[in-house]
This record gives sequence, structure tokens and C-alpha cells, in this order.
Amino acid sequence: MRGSLIILAFFAAGVLLGYGGLLPQWLTGSDYSSYALYLLMFLVGVGIGGDEKALKALRGFSFHILLVPLTTIVGTLIGVAAVYLFLNQITLTDVLAVGSGFGYYSLSSIIITDLRSPELGVVALLANVMREIITLLMAPLFVRFFGKLAPISSGGATSMDTTLPIISASSGKEYAIVSLFHGIVLTILVPFLVTFILSLG
Repeated sequence: MRGSLIILAFFAAGVLLGYGGLLPQWLTGSDYSSYALYLLMFLVGVGIGGDEKALKALRGFSFHILLVPLTTIVGTLIGVAAVYLFLNQITLTDVLAVGSGFGYYSLSSIIITDLRSPELGVVALLANVMREIITLLMAPLFVRFFGKLAPISSGGATSMDTTLPIISASSGKEYAIVSLFHGIVLTILVPFLVTFILSLG
């Protein structure tokens, strides 16, 4: 949760500094979000490629483990599509793109800002940060009422890092590798899925 709060603090500081005109012209006069996205994608690739534990998790499981991230993807998209029925002035593709961040707020919000609008990027940031925070706070209850895989699906892409400790503590250490694999798969898919959904609208 600390990481999410730090991200939100930096975001709020950026908004306040930009709104107050306290930043130099060279910073506000150009759009650096694309370059930030390229750097972030590079670092994600380096992180996954250089993590031996992550690579072993990808190689060490049967086909059936793919059902866990697949279920998360399908369940998330169905859930956000249902929420869309109660929203006005936003398209279905935009709602699906926000949901397709799967908790990966830093990357998904940058992609959505770059391809759609800063306003929708803010929505993506807040929605995906909330997904992570809800998982951190509610994981034990999810296990109790919905089963040991529930907090893994709830955590989305964060199940490989920030929510992994609470998932392991709530579901059991035997689910840590499942959680890690689930997070890796979703982390890899987020940029492709968000971009694809936005291209439909």
C-alpha cells in the first residue's frame, strides 16, 4: 500500500505544480508521456527477463495454470462492462481499457493518456490503484468468502509484487508461485490488451 500512496502523492504534486504554473516551460511545453512509456516498457522487460524466479515460474507449470489469469481477464472485463451500464458520457471501449489495466496503474494510465486523453488516464490511475488497495485490505475476507484464488485475481498484475505478501499470508505459501505466474502473465498482457481495446473505439 505504501507504494500506491507514494504514486498518488507524486501524481497530486504534479497536478498542483502544473496547475499553479510552478514548472519550467521546457517541461510543460512538451509531451514526455510517450518517452516515459517507452522507458517503462523497457524496464518491465528487463525486470521480467532478469528475474530467474519469474522465468522458472513461467516454465514450470502445466497448461491449466493459464486458467487463473484467463479467469481474471474475463471476470474483470465482464465486471467493468456491467459497470458501464450505470455510466454516462463514456464509451464501452474506454471503460474496458481502464479495466484492462488489471492494477498496473503506472503503465496503463500512461498508455491511456497517450492514446485517448489525460482525463481517462487519471481515471485509469485511480481505478487501478484502488484495485491494489482493496486487495491489500480485503485479501483475508476474499479467501474466506470466495476461495484461495480470489485475492490473486483481485490483485491482478500486482499479484507478482506488491500484493504477493498478503496473498501468500492469506491463501497460503503454496499459492505464492501461482500468484507470481498470474502477475507475470497479466503484466505482459496489459500494454497489448489496453492498446488493442482502445484501437476498437
